[in-house]
Amino acid sequence: MRIEKLLAFAVICAPALLWAQTAGGPFDGTWTTNMSCDASEHMPAYTWTFVSMITNNSFHGQHGEQGGPGYMVMDGAINPDGSAKLHAKGTVQSGKAGLITQMKGNKYDYYVEAKFAGTTGTGKRDEGAGILGRPCSFQFTKQTDTNAAPAAPAAPPAQ
Repeated sequence: MRIEKLLAFAVICAPALLWAQTAGGPFDGTWTTNMSCDASEHMPAYTWTFVSMITNNSFHGQHGEQGGPGYMVMDGAINPDGSAKLHAKGTVQSGKAGLITQMKGNKYDYYVEAKFAGTTGTGKRDEGAGILGRPCSFQFTKQTDTNAAPAAPAAPPAQ
């Protein structure tokens, strides 16, 4: 009798569990991430643009090849109000980014305070006391169907 009750409970709860697993968050989708960093004593200013994904309110973006110069991965959870603390880590593209990255073998990591609303978002690198990091800003734009290339015009009717 216990097994029958357990099976009945599982059958009743299964749709809700499946819905919870497939129900995405309001920010889910493909995003374009634009990252702009100011010049520092050791590095020129630069801008990177790369594709990021948000799935079930979890952000993941990657620039470059893992372990290669200029590699960065950024991950983090997005709260229901759109706020997020994203963790970025990677490998310096070229040159010497500073004393801390030299000591760490030209690897770096930092946090980005971000805010998402609708189909856009902004973020700012946590610069610590201003000694360890330089100013970097982030712009996030969700890719929607309206951003897709226009459809080819229909063929003229046959005469």
